[in-house]
Amino acid sequence: MALPKYKKSRAKSRARRSINMKVTLPGLSLCPKCGERKMPHRVCPKCGYYKNREVILQADK
Repeated sequence: MALPKYKKSRAKSRARRSINMKVTLPGLSLCPKCGERKMPHRVCPKCGYYKNREVILQADK
């Protein structure tokens, strides 16, 4: 079985790993009721609506 001839430096190893450790932003959609950006298929945290129905009752209305 083949073995490495020299030890890989810490910088080389971390540079190779860093390619797969990137964090990407989730795709956000606009709430049709208030226009706030929200996660798709989730209740809007600002107005409490989902699919044009009020799911979370807001106390500050």
